[in-house]
Amino acid sequence: MTIRIAIQHTTTYEFDRDVKVSPHILRLRPAPHSRTHIHGYSLKVTPEQHFINWQQDPFGNWQARLVFPEQTRKLQFAVEVIADMTVINPFDFFIEEYAETYPFNYEPVLQEELAPYLKTVEDCPELDAWMASIDGKDQAIVGFLVELNSRLAQDIGYGIRLEPGIQTCQETLTLKKVPVVTPLGCWCRSCAGLGWRLVLLLVIWCS
Repeated sequence: MTIRIAIQHTTTYEFDRDVKVSPHILRLRPAPHSRTHIHGYSLKVTPEQHFINWQQDPFGNWQARLVFPEQTRKLQFAVEVIADMTVINPFDFFIEEYAETYPFNYEPVLQEELAPYLKTVEDCPELDAWMASIDGKDQAIVGFLVELNSRLAQDIGYGIRLEPGIQTCQETLTLKKVPVVTPLGCWCRSCAGLGWRLVLLLVIWCS
């Protein structure tokens, strides 16, 4: 039996005087390619005097660009999502023949499309040591992904971080955790770090 849930999220800022609010970009809407069926979505913004334009980034994710023409003492974003909690088989996918066994080489066209992800922007001894601990022998790609995900779950947890900015790779591996609470504007790149590291490591190793 499918369970239908409603998720509500509200972020509120209150000021002791009227302030001018700079333009904001919100990424608080389910992606159109999400496998979870979404029955309803709503976004309420305070102050009511604002302009909103929905856009999609290069990866197809929704983002709302907000402009506030007048000063305000309260800034609030309230989101509600109604979705079905359906059990989805994570292994319901096809694998290209060339990628059935790890390690593998991407096809030339795909290699070119993935070029931005193959750039190394961070490096540290801790990352080198962690990557060296991964079994690089020939093996089925699904088993490799399961093992890699299990290692990440064991080695890196979640924690509270109130400092601004993006947590570095070295900090993540030293603290053995990624933040779940950061100042507004930083959370989307910090909290998602664990999952993105898994994706980027796979892309780099299979290049």
